[in-house]
Amino acid sequence: MRIAAPPVIVAALGGILWTFAWRGVTSASDNSRLALYVFLLLFAVLLVAGGQVFNLVVMGGATRNLVAHLLKNEPVSARATYSAVRARFWSLIGATIMIVMWTLLSSMVAFFSWYFVFMIIGLGVFGVAQFAPGWLTTLVFIVGAVAATSVALWVFFLMIGRVAYVPQVMLVEGRSVFESLSRSFSLARGNVRRLMAMTLFVIFATQAALWILEVPLGWYGISQGVDPTPWNSSTWPVWYAIGYSILGPLSSMMLTPVWMLGLSLMYVDERVRHEGYDIELMAARQLGEMPKLTVESPFGPAISEAVRKMPPPPMASGRVLGL
Repeated sequence: MRIAAPPVIVAALGGILWTFAWRGVTSASDNSRLALYVFLLLFAVLLVAGGQVFNLVVMGGATRNLVAHLLKNEPVSARATYSAVRARFWSLIGATIMIVMWTLLSSMVAFFSWYFVFMIIGLGVFGVAQFAPGWLTTLVFIVGAVAATSVALWVFFLMIGRVAYVPQVMLVEGRSVFESLSRSFSLARGNVRRLMAMTLFVIFATQAALWILEVPLGWYGISQGVDPTPWNSSTWPVWYAIGYSILGPLSSMMLTPVWMLGLSLMYVDERVRHEGYDIELMAARQLGEMPKLTVESPFGPAISEAVRKMPPPPMASGRVLGL
């Protein structure tokens, strides 16, 4: 929870600011106030987006902390995670930007896949409707919509899964941004079902936690004369609107550790399946790290170490080699 809290808090601040600014936009009395609230809306969007980017950055540090725990029995702590993040912060930011761009591309491809399949099914439904009863046409339409959605989800996770391990590779293996992208592509083979299952589980669990938190707030709001239905949000008092906007990040904070741990374990599992990483970790734990060789695993180090190059000692004047 401590590791996942800072990114979620940043996003939560953005959500609260959005709620406050949006209510101000709808009730602004002059142009200067309207411009101020629009600026606050843009700043709120930046905070929410920054919180999501920060979450991806922290994920790499959490994975390194997990591998260090498996290898050296180091404690899993927020300090160790954020120390690892600080060591490669700007590289992680660059990698995260590339992941976001790849996510947008994956979403576009998945949407066009859904549209293509849905259009084909729509033509089939139109043909069936010419001679079949209405209930059969409706059934075919529902089955076709589910099939199109399933194809779109499969395509999306097939593409997005290729970059799922970029932050982990950067901090565990010590690779550069582009090397991490290539490495993630090679590791992410056959992870579509597991990544999809974990993502859908986290989404449903987050929504369930959100509903559990919304019920007490809704009951208290009703006792105070507030209509808790979302389509009447413009009539909510400020305290209820802010409280409602906090519930989403709060539920996300409770489930984000599951997401981080799941992706970290998936990365370790991929290396175990493809490279025998469990044997590598066991050997490093018993025998110490292998020398820093410029070859691929399993002969490389089990976890990268940031080695600082010390400057050579100053040469004493008048003596050869400083002797």
